[in-house]
Amino acid sequence: MTDDITTRLTTRQALAERCRALTEDRWFAILVFALILANAAVLGIETYSGVVHRWHEELKLVEHCFLAAFTIEILLRVCAHADRPRDFFRDPWNLFDLAVVLSPFLPVVRENGTILRLLRLARVLRTARFLPQLRIFLVAVGRSLPGTFSFLIIGALLLYVYAMVGWVFFADNDPEHFGSLGRAVLTLFLLMTLDGLGDAVRAGLGISRWSIVYYASYVLLASFVLVNVLIGVVISSLEEARELEREQEEARSAAEPPPAVTGDEAERELREWIVAARRALDDLEASLQRFPARPPHEAEGTVPSPSGHT
Repeated sequence: MTDDITTRLTTRQALAERCRALTEDRWFAILVFALILANAAVLGIETYSGVVHRWHEELKLVEHCFLAAFTIEILLRVCAHADRPRDFFRDPWNLFDLAVVLSPFLPVVRENGTILRLLRLARVLRTARFLPQLRIFLVAVGRSLPGTFSFLIIGALLLYVYAMVGWVFFADNDPEHFGSLGRAVLTLFLLMTLDGLGDAVRAGLGISRWSIVYYASYVLLASFVLVNVLIGVVISSLEEARELEREQEEARSAAEPPPAVTGDEAERELREWIVAARRALDDLEASLQRFPARPPHEAEGTVPSPSGHT
């Protein structure tokens, strides 16, 4: 029983090492990246109805080939973690790849063309695995969501207050932009991007000279303060994502085993060790030759008597 368990563990480790060497090789990453780009190009070609009607069967065959290639890739990545399966599921990118690749095999997804197209489009996002900067950016966007949510709450409150004020003062004279709360919110949301600000200010001045205070304060708070706060949140999250990526790289480097010593390197190290040992022996022999040889009786610690007897 113990021998069977040991054999299984050895087999899993050997399988994991072979698949890991394959999936971590540079040419494998380049091949998968090229397949993702080719899949994106095919998705773009399918937007032309004439090409789809003429090459429908060929495009369908190409899609099946892409699906088979991506399935083989994800299986190889799973096998690369055969000795430690939990590590595969701890990586969020592995979970994302697994969901995107295996979802077309589900009956409900396979029968819904719209969902299937969206999932095929999601394969393009897998390029983040092979582009470190894009991966850092996506991680930064995810980490900035809490701050962005707070920004949205403050922005919604600001829009609501200014929309109500605009409805009170401009609804009768400018119903097209401030006739209701919804129209006022839409108008102010567009003004947040400074789109049509000149026309809005001129229309407001035609109603009241105090409208310049309304628009100036809104643009100052919405376009300058809030937007800059949002940019600061994103930049801070980007720095955190870069630091996290750096820590992960250091952890992976520390977890990697030392490179195996080849036969030539082992032979060279053995020769260097033998040369060093010979040099040490020569130095020891030279140091011993500097001392004169002592008589045997002195070496034994006896002193002869005058008569020649001990």
